[in-house]
Amino acid sequence: MKIALIFTLFIVAIFGDRIEEIKKAGVLKCGVNTNLPGFSQKDLKGIWRGFDVDFCKAVSAAVLGDSSKVEFIPLDTKTRFKALKDEKIDILSRNTTYAQTWDTTLGVDFVGITYFDGQGFLVPKSLGIKSARELDGATICIKYKTTTELNLEDYFKAYKMQYKALKFKTNEEVNRAFESRKCDVISGDASGLYAQKTELKNPDKYEILPDVISREPLSPAIKEGDNRWSDTLRWIRNALILAEEKDINSTNVDEVKRFTKDSEVKRLLGIDGSMCQNLGLDSDCFYRVIKQVGNYGEIFERNIGSKSPLKIKRGLNNLWINGGLLYPLPFR
Repeated sequence: MKIALIFTLFIVAIFGDRIEEIKKAGVLKCGVNTNLPGFSQKDLKGIWRGFDVDFCKAVSAAVLGDSSKVEFIPLDTKTRFKALKDEKIDILSRNTTYAQTWDTTLGVDFVGITYFDGQGFLVPKSLGIKSARELDGATICIKYKTTTELNLEDYFKAYKMQYKALKFKTNEEVNRAFESRKCDVISGDASGLYAQKTELKNPDKYEILPDVISREPLSPAIKEGDNRWSDTLRWIRNALILAEEKDINSTNVDEVKRFTKDSEVKRLLGIDGSMCQNLGLDSDCFYRVIKQVGNYGEIFERNIGSKSPLKIKRGLNNLWINGGLLYPLPFR
């Protein structure tokens, strides 16, 4: 048994840790958005689906052996961090920006960027607006308690423009205000705008401007202070990305495991090495993630990509070898 694993087990014995508590409970408690199409939303049968939902399923597959052992807890922007602090959830997987203030003052740890986003603007096509620089004097609907407020202030100040912000608690309230013409524009993370657009009565009447006015790297988060839990989530994220880079998916993973000669793939799938065991998990933890949930590309495409109503292009969220920013850390 390696020294790293012995140390991990020692820490668990003395202090306890989140993974052991999750195993004892037999369920992973995952905080998600209340209703964001493509990212976290209940379908007609009451089943949670989406990009952020699938990350929690991947975690459950790795830790509990079954991707279905997740209790999804819907949270708004006001309650999401408090739920972590009060340990009502094990993980927050809810389109949340990995920002300096939140990372350093709220007692949370961000575990790795799962989606590279940026703030944009949704406008009626009838206005004929082609650039955010034409929004001087606009009334803008936003959600409160998000990074959106500060980004708007910085952007409009930089270009010496004026605006009025109307703040709402939920996306549904924002959409209602927008459709009733209480505001001219909706601003928020571009991914969220694609989702909100699908919820409008006549989505084809609206468009998202090409301008991106901020960097919004989205990341799952946990309560601060549990290194093993943080490491586990970080390496599940990397496993999803590496699997796509190596062309391993939920359909072919068994065949790859049987015939691969790639040393890094052997470590990823638990054939050689102790990648999962270093985390105190059994050797097949990443194999189960890929088998039950798929690789990063599969998760992206079925929820928010070409196979979804949102049809978001990969862009920055493509693999580094395809011109994107997704770069898996080495499995060695």
